[in-house]
Amino acid sequence: MANSTVGSTADSLSKLHIDGGNDWAAAAPNLLKNLSLLSPEQVELAKMLLEMGQSHLFEHWPEPGVDDDEKRELFNQVARLNSSYPGGLVSYIKTARELLADSKAGKNPYDGFTPSVPSGEILTFGDDTFVQYEDAGVKEARKAAFVLVAGGLGERLGYNGIKVALPSETTTGTCFLQHYIESILALQETSCRLAQGDGPTEIPFAIMTSDDTHSHTMKLLESNAYFGMKPTQVKLVKQEKVACLDDNDARLAVDPHNKYRIQTKPHGHGDVHSLLYSSGVLKEWHDAGRRWVLFFQDTNGLLFKAIPSALGVSATKGYHVNSLAVPRKAKEAIGGITKLTHQDGRTMVINVEYNQLDPLLRASGYPDGDVNSETGYSPFPGNINQLIFEIGPYLEELTKTRGAIKEFVNPKYKDSTKTAFKSSTRLECMMQDYPKTLPPSARVGFTVMDAWVAYAPVKNNPEDAAKVPKGNPYHSATSGEMTIYKANSLTLRKAGVKVDDPVLQVFNGQEVEVWPRIVWKPKWGLTFSDVRSKVRGNCSVTQRSTMVIKAPNCHLVDLSLDGALIVDDVDGTEVEVVGPVQNKGWTIESVDYTNTSVPEEVRIRGFKINKIEQLLKP
Repeated sequence: MANSTVGSTADSLSKLHIDGGNDWAAAAPNLLKNLSLLSPEQVELAKMLLEMGQSHLFEHWPEPGVDDDEKRELFNQVARLNSSYPGGLVSYIKTARELLADSKAGKNPYDGFTPSVPSGEILTFGDDTFVQYEDAGVKEARKAAFVLVAGGLGERLGYNGIKVALPSETTTGTCFLQHYIESILALQETSCRLAQGDGPTEIPFAIMTSDDTHSHTMKLLESNAYFGMKPTQVKLVKQEKVACLDDNDARLAVDPHNKYRIQTKPHGHGDVHSLLYSSGVLKEWHDAGRRWVLFFQDTNGLLFKAIPSALGVSATKGYHVNSLAVPRKAKEAIGGITKLTHQDGRTMVINVEYNQLDPLLRASGYPDGDVNSETGYSPFPGNINQLIFEIGPYLEELTKTRGAIKEFVNPKYKDSTKTAFKSSTRLECMMQDYPKTLPPSARVGFTVMDAWVAYAPVKNNPEDAAKVPKGNPYHSATSGEMTIYKANSLTLRKAGVKVDDPVLQVFNGQEVEVWPRIVWKPKWGLTFSDVRSKVRGNCSVTQRSTMVIKAPNCHLVDLSLDGALIVDDVDGTEVEVVGPVQNKGWTIESVDYTNTSVPEEVRIRGFKINKIEQLLKP
């Protein structure tokens, strides 16, 4: 744009008054001097910032000719922050002021609501009802799309890479992302075979990344040929950060490392809804005849054992929203799925965070608060943040809200006056809060399964995990891996295999059950029915044994295993593993997590596997 045009734009806009009767010169004299540097669009953004009380962003601006590129770059950042938030920065700042005022006043977000236990389906792994739901879910899977929320690094775990690159277990070294993709492909293959060519044949897979994880995720996929999935099936959507706030007036925080930038922080995984909407991905899925979208987290190695039956529940019950849940111990640090009924008659079924559930119950006629029932568990199922939505009603709702989710703010105040923050804060949102805006007619339910089937997240580092009170889950790399072996051992037991009891061992200060190290590819045992159909006769596995099944058509016939057995894939050929197998096997050796000569992904588990001797089939 020619200089004369810039000048005339600045001249005309500098005469504008901003709301409240202030003019540019009074509100931000340093900005006025620099207006000629800005495009008309940037001048409009400047006007918006001043109207929203953000003139402090320009207080330090020097004369034109000094740091001009940096000044323009601030407006490039403002444009990004404005376009990536539903309703723009005006909406963000207004919402922040309301929420900060509520926070300062100590307002209870659940004021006027009474909690009760919602209705849902409680499943027992392996029984007839479970198997029926599982069959229904597999048939339905080809009409589904999967969304992995993977915006986080593994720093909290003591791992410097992206979390989805971590091995889910060390027997095979399969990383979480590979396991998820292979599980989706196994669902796709079985579902399409059952449908006999009717309807879509590829299950799409979206991954929500962040600035921290986007390029690493892309590299992991590309360097591993997408783990067997077609690149066209995979779509990465990147979430942007949001502006930080310096005070109760929601003044945007200047970046402490660069005075020409606004400080930003992550907004939370609730952004997945607005991203699916704004990217057009959700509409594309809906128009292609898909019926379900399944959301899951980045480090839960058991999840796909629970997905087929939970999807079957959604399809059978017609749930618009179905939350996968596990039995929850009272006061356990996991949210409870709760039905809330307001005095005015409104109802909603949502996750209530554990630190809010106890006071809410006490204030609503439950004098003991969050306590276990006669079952030994809280009557409120534990939310594990794995969600199944019906796409039609979901898209309809997002068309109204543009994917904006009810937000919260969690400022750390300097003192009891609640006037100053210890450090900047920001608005946050969680994907499980989506039902908060739904009408009462929405069918919102849950599906509860035992934790050993559905929930083994890897999120705590060894030191934090070792401090967890005895009897509570560690949620570490150590427990996450051991729970996979437990789940596979118990699944084989249900299928009729005699599997020895575990022994207790301590790794990284955590006492865990060590079951036989049993692992299989999803294509071998996608469902309980699959596993049951591939086991015949009297089979047994000793506690010290390791078994890895990679061949989809492998049958175990009168197998007695005492050692290590690896069944390799051979082009889908049928393989029978018969009779006794005995060898020195693979042993588990403790590793000290402070030993930096050992790779991080091994150190954070506290053990490594020594492969001494094995039988390789076929």
